[in-house]
Amino acid sequence: MTRALDELLDLLDLEQIEQNIFRGRSRSAVVPRVFGGQVAAQALVAAGRTVPEDRTAHSLHSYFLRMGDPGAPIVYSVDRIRDGRSFTTRRVVAVQHGQPIFHLSASFQTQEEGLEHQAAVPDAPDPESLPTAEQMLPRYADRFVDPKVVDRLLEARAAVDLRYVDEPPYGTAGSPREPRSQVWFRANGTLADDPLLHVCLATYVSDMTLLDSVLLAHGRGGWAVGDVVGASLDHAMWFHRPFRADEWLLYDQESPSASGGRGLGQARIWTRDGRLAISVIQEGVVRVPR
Repeated sequence: MTRALDELLDLLDLEQIEQNIFRGRSRSAVVPRVFGGQVAAQALVAAGRTVPEDRTAHSLHSYFLRMGDPGAPIVYSVDRIRDGRSFTTRRVVAVQHGQPIFHLSASFQTQEEGLEHQAAVPDAPDPESLPTAEQMLPRYADRFVDPKVVDRLLEARAAVDLRYVDEPPYGTAGSPREPRSQVWFRANGTLADDPLLHVCLATYVSDMTLLDSVLLAHGRGGWAVGDVVGASLDHAMWFHRPFRADEWLLYDQESPSASGGRGLGQARIWTRDGRLAISVIQEGVVRVPR
């Protein structure tokens, strides 16, 4: 296990300070605010800690309410909404400085047999054939408002091996293209056999690139290039089949719409052997600076 992954796992290992109350820390981010994927993953950890072990997460729905302060702890309060025979529902509110910054509802289910079908898996090259972040990012240093962003991006994503199939938005700024983006990702090390941990790692990564396809449609390079201002508004995930976050997962993303200063991203996450593991939808603020 890499040191960066060990630090991320430590970040997700929340401190329990009361029966339904947990406290989390933040790590350094690319921007001076808490990374949305971190608070979503920590909230899911808090919810999962109150659920029987035989029930796994099958969906989450969340809203980002306020910008998080990376220098202050985050308190997660869990409301045990329902414990049914097959499903368990939890609501989590993340609080900083006395104000809610994030709200999550999550549902957990016992394992069941049922009808099975899935969409066709998209084409994608093998992840080993693609450049690593360390190989790719330095190529674009001169396109960022601050070239030091490269170092901050590499540090922030060091726990995850994330590889773009095509050039990222900041690599094609000024040239609109089809609003679709693909990345392969996996944890940079081996994880324990805890289903909640793998779901939380995927949740963490899911907020990194989902709005890329919005930017691609308009030839925008993103916040680091200075041609858009963005932030996540809401985030929803459905976990269809078991998977491991320390094995390659294909994140196939697209944007069906952008309007009113907002952009919508939707995606599917596939295992390397072609099983549909997760569906994701996110809307975010995407504004062009005046």
